[in-house]
Amino acid sequence: MRAVLIFCFCMCIGVAQGGDEPKSGNHNCTASWGFYGHKRINRMAVFTLPPELFTFYKTHIEFITEHAVDPDKRRYAVDGEAPRHYIDIDHYANNGESPFVTMPKKWEDAVAKFTEDTLTAYGIVPWHLDVMVKRLSSAFRDKNLDLILRLSADLGHYTGDAHVPLHTTVNYNGQLTGQYGIHGFWESRVPELIAEDWDYFVGKAQYIETPLNFAWDIVETSHIALDSVLNFERNLTDQFGSDKKYSYENRGAVTMKVYSEEFTRAYNASLHGMVERRMRKSIHSVGSLWYTAWIKAGKPDLSILINQSISSKLEEEIKKNNEARKSNKIKGRQHDD
Repeated sequence: MRAVLIFCFCMCIGVAQGGDEPKSGNHNCTASWGFYGHKRINRMAVFTLPPELFTFYKTHIEFITEHAVDPDKRRYAVDGEAPRHYIDIDHYANNGESPFVTMPKKWEDAVAKFTEDTLTAYGIVPWHLDVMVKRLSSAFRDKNLDLILRLSADLGHYTGDAHVPLHTTVNYNGQLTGQYGIHGFWESRVPELIAEDWDYFVGKAQYIETPLNFAWDIVETSHIALDSVLNFERNLTDQFGSDKKYSYENRGAVTMKVYSEEFTRAYNASLHGMVERRMRKSIHSVGSLWYTAWIKAGKPDLSILINQSISSKLEEEIKKNNEARKSNKIKGRQHDD
């Protein structure tokens, strides 16, 4: 999964024209679910909302869609952004005890037990989801268009990340099991080839009484799927061999080594639609958390915001993030790379 001078699809695994197995650190591939996946999740989440919210979100659906990937862009500009996207929960497994038993659910209790530095080092996504719901709720109460749109887009991104099994483990890219590149393979290569055939209508958003517990449920469900993610890839590799596992595709002026379409489709079949299920669950979860934030804000009337536009201040912030992504190296560890 390493290639230089290549637009990041999070599924490349080698370099143009005969590259060998990838070397760590050559390619900052950071977009979990890929840009395609995150944008699709946010866009389709709009259609889970009740009429009182749907009209507002539908009006601003292009912003919600386009800026679903802003948190990944901020990883090039903001220190401390990276840990918000994952939690290596298996780091906390102790003597065979489930890490979900070992780890306190509340932030203050977890800090007291493990220290804030440790939590930050291994990811904070479940706690950050809870924080984001509270921030969005406050923005709804204040009827602050900039914040509502930015926080909605960001919350959608982090929620999607939490649904990815490889966002819950220290072996986040198969680097500990000789499966380097599996992260982008699962969350970007599979959707790129197959996702147009998936069903994205997932039902109505639901109110979440306790978003923190909901976030932990997402992470635990993702982590339970991890063994299948790794084991099926390993088994198929034994069956296919490297000559059939990989192929080469032209991406603009660059020839990239990628997981072959045959291998990708076989992997998806062996998972019995897991990637689609996690994306569908992401969509429903995003809509539900938006809806929950609005309910907790007292169901404010957003009709006055429908015809408003974002401020020049937010436009400038977005511009700076885009520029930082082009010119800077990623801050924090290359979790998806």
